[in-house]
Amino acid sequence: MRDSRLLARDSCPALPRCSVARPFPGVLLCTVLCAVAVSPLRAQDVGGQENEFLGSGSVITVKLHDASGQTLPSTAVVRLFRGIFPSGQKETSGGVAEFVVNRLGEFTVAVTAPGYAETQKDVSVSTGRTQVDVYLRRTPPVGSVRSVPGRPLLAPKAKAALDKGVRALKENKIEEAEKHVGEAARLAPENPDVLYMQGVLGLKRQNWVQARTALEKATQFDPNSARAFAALGMALCDEGNYDAAVPPLEKSLQLDPAGTWQTRWALARSYYRRQQYDDALRMSQQALKQSQGQEPQLDLLLAQSLTAVGRYEDAAQTLREFLRDHADRSESATAKHWLEQLTDAGKIRHN
Repeated sequence: MRDSRLLARDSCPALPRCSVARPFPGVLLCTVLCAVAVSPLRAQDVGGQENEFLGSGSVITVKLHDASGQTLPSTAVVRLFRGIFPSGQKETSGGVAEFVVNRLGEFTVAVTAPGYAETQKDVSVSTGRTQVDVYLRRTPPVGSVRSVPGRPLLAPKAKAALDKGVRALKENKIEEAEKHVGEAARLAPENPDVLYMQGVLGLKRQNWVQARTALEKATQFDPNSARAFAALGMALCDEGNYDAAVPPLEKSLQLDPAGTWQTRWALARSYYRRQQYDDALRMSQQALKQSQGQEPQLDLLLAQSLTAVGRYEDAAQTLREFLRDHADRSESATAKHWLEQLTDAGKIRHN
């Protein structure tokens, strides 16, 4: 008899690509990590370089960039935290700081540099080497007039270019959209709306690296943008980096609980690939309900999640309904195969 999670493991084909979420606003106050002095507690996490090569540690490489993407020319202080505990502090050399830690898991990088806003970024360390790219935003000179707090405003020419890019993208004129968005980026390289559009275009081109880079910058410049976090999570999901996809997708739904079904679909996929099957089931059910039948492949993800938690009859019913309603789709062969597997394994009754 096959393992009880037969659909949850070796028999599941690659899941479909995530769709790009439609723009939506998200407003919450930004939290800023306060600078904490380095204490002896860091010895709990920071190890020697030799440990990394023996397989008992991990190297975290922090690379700093200015808004244009160039390596930060000035010296900066980089602090590493594990939860609330300091885990190390380094000054950059050539825009780079490296830490060797003895534990894997979740860390926070906090960067301070003269003339730039303090910036923090969360990072999940699960391999021997992890690179973290941090983009810094310049602060206005002392005595300069500050704008009223709120979303950054675009100058008229940059706004006109961005608007043309948005219209072209809606009409699926990708090259024209890239031209206009590129002009907007030249005029306003730090604007989060421009960076968001660059990320969306990267998703449309299936250029995951381009999408991820632009969207990471967008979330750093506007940490209240639910749509940017959603798109970043989708880019990571499509890239197959499911561990990294979960935090921005969860953050997006925290900022905007209504969210979109595309966001929930990407999060359900990521949960499933991380073997968080209960979470995958809950999120796939929400995505299916919210989509109102717009994406039939959600039924297949729901069937996989139901199988993974041992609800075989419910999984079979979901597959039968998929075959009834979408017999003409190519995925119907997969649905039939999974039903046969459940029957052959004795997990469901014969019809």
